Amino acid sequence: MSNAVEHPWDEPGFLYQSNASPEELAGRLRTAGSVLILTHHKPDGDALGTSLGLHRGLREIGIASEIVLSGPIDPNLLTVTTESDRVERLESLGGLEGRPEPDLIAVVDTGAWTQLEAVGEWLRSRTDRIIGIDHHARGGSVAGSRVVDTRCASATQALVPILDALGVDLARQGIAEALFLGLATDTGWFRFSSAGPDVYRLAARLMESGADKDAIYARVEQNATPSRFAMVARALGSLTFADHGAMAVMRLGLEDFAETGANMEELAGIVNEPLEIGSVRASVLLTEAEAGLTKLSFRSKPDTDGRGFVDVNELAARFGGGGHVHAAGARIKAELDEALEKLLEVLGDSS
Repeated sequence: MSNAVEHPWDEPGFLYQSNASPEELAGRLRTAGSVLILTHHKPDGDALGTSLGLHRGLREIGIASEIVLSGPIDPNLLTVTTESDRVERLESLGGLEGRPEPDLIAVVDTGAWTQLEAVGEWLRSRTDRIIGIDHHARGGSVAGSRVVDTRCASATQALVPILDALGVDLARQGIAEALFLGLATDTGWFRFSSAGPDVYRLAARLMESGADKDAIYARVEQNATPSRFAMVARALGSLTFADHGAMAVMRLGLEDFAETGANMEELAGIVNEPLEIGSVRASVLLTEAEAGLTKLSFRSKPDTDGRGFVDVNELAARFGGGGHVHAAGARIKAELDEALEKLLEVLGDSS
């Protein structure tokens, strides 16, 4: 694959890296009277876990905060929220304009303007009041002060030193549970290559602080609906292979949603199913989100046998998306059949 592809999360001429320490961000948070916590559109487990971990940590030390989420989210993830959590949906609020101004804005698990389009215009005039907490290697000038730790397997892992600097007890307020959610889901429940010794040490610390791994797994991963299983069957029924069997491709159309009664939020994890096939190195699920718009979800296996791996972050970038080396996504304005043709063209160029 060509290294010349411009990644959509990059900001030309901007070097995305830490410009503050965890202690400095803790200082900004400690002196704030109110904090608004935002994350990327369509939050995943790490985005929600980091948001909740920071929100609950601030509540523990008496600092008011609230979380505003945008886009669809797996309802199973929301089972970790409680009545004490102040979590709003941007769609219900109708935007951020006209709301009380927070003293500080924390953007977590992203630093890319393209992932914050729903609130981007509002954020651009408030950069000096934004702090960022991220673990991705790519991003832009969203946060005036930021910690970007690409050594971390999740944004929750990058958040922990900040909570420690604030003197937060992870065993209180369900903080450990929120942090564990992000750590577990962003490492594929500790299956991805990013789950190194530091990840297991943190997982042990969080479990010792009250995170119940079995309960979290049951709520998030073993709480499916019949309609989701119907979509799994349809996705697997569409399964084809490319690149001599190394790439699995599945598709779901609008008729699949209509006939099963499923919704987009129920599709989390379906893309992983073909990775159980020994010869498959990566999997792609194309989903017709609406007429003329197709969502692509990419997953790949780590290199465990010397045959290399597929960097799906770079693959997603070919379609204007991004993510991680082994998990990424994109959306393209194309009908499902056209999107499949474009995908196969790119796979042919990359093989």
